[in-house]
Order: sequence, then C-alpha cells, then structure tokens
Amino acid sequence: MQAARQALQQVARRSAQHVKGSRGMASDASSEKAHLDEAMKEMSKWRTVTYAAVPACIAVAAWDLSHQHEHHEDVPDYPYMRIRSKDFPWGPCGLFEMHCPDAEGAEE
Repeated sequence: MQAARQALQQVARRSAQHVKGSRGMASDASSEKAHLDEAMKEMSKWRTVTYAAVPACIAVAAWDLSHQHEHHEDVPDYPYMRIRSKDFPWGPCGLFEMHCPDAEGAEE
C-alpha cells in the first residue's frame, strides 16, 4: 500500500514538473491576452453584423408584407377530393372550410 502511494506521488511530481517546464508564466499571459483580443474582435464583428442584418430583415419583411398578393381560391373539382360517406357531427362541410356550398344549399 505504501509503495503504491509513493509511486503515485512520483508520477504526480513528474507530470507537474513537465507542465511547468513546457509553459512559462510570460507565455501564458501573452497567450491569454491574444485570445482575449481575438475574442473581442469576433464579438465586435458579430455585433456589427447583427446591427446591420436585423434592420435589413425587418425592412425586407415589411416590404414583402405591404404588397397585396393574390389568393388561389379556385381549386379544381377532382373526383377524388372530399369523398365523404357520412356528414361530420358539426355539419356537411369540413370544420375549417371557409366556403361551403353544401351548407349554403342547406340553409336555403
């Protein structure tokens, strides 16, 4: 048990010395500063992109929605569409059908 503990301590000391020897304090500070500078530049770039892109997207959406567009309401009467063997509980037409010729005929 004692021997295993000493072996682990030696391995820990060697790895600590290896880490200290491979990186110096001066290089750590300059590396962190360089990384921070790069991160700040990236943040500034994406902030500029956001400030330019958001108003552009809003302008395009407003322009697109301000124009009238046509609705295609004339749906061909294909024989395979609206095949129903019995009425729905709420009436002869579908629940969300805006124009229902069956209901208009039934009301008259």
